[in-house]
Amino acid sequence: MNTQLVYAIRYVADMDAAVAFYRDRLGLPLRYATPHWSEFDTGATTLALHPASAEHPAGTCQVGFRVADIDAFHAEHAGQDIRFTSPPTLLHGHKLARFLDADGAECSLSG
Repeated sequence: MNTQLVYAIRYVADMDAAVAFYRDRLGLPLRYATPHWSEFDTGATTLALHPASAEHPAGTCQVGFRVADIDAFHAEHAGQDIRFTSPPTLLHGHKLARFLDADGAECSLSG
């Protein structure tokens, strides 16, 4: 099954300042910006900004992957070689799951 890196999610303390930095200083094309989620078009992988929280402090990142069939991927790997922290769940119109990588960092998976 082909797995693609599709998102790099950066948790930020100040959304407006972060958008201005990536747009104005680095020159990344802004796809859209809201107080809760902003995206930049960087080619095959999207840079997304999300407000920081206690769970995701400012300056941390999370990567997001996509597979063709998230349910099949979950069924094949859950409990065997990947530790899922959240099964495939519909969220904001997209089916998402979360898992831990080899270092224990949480990653997201969409289908």
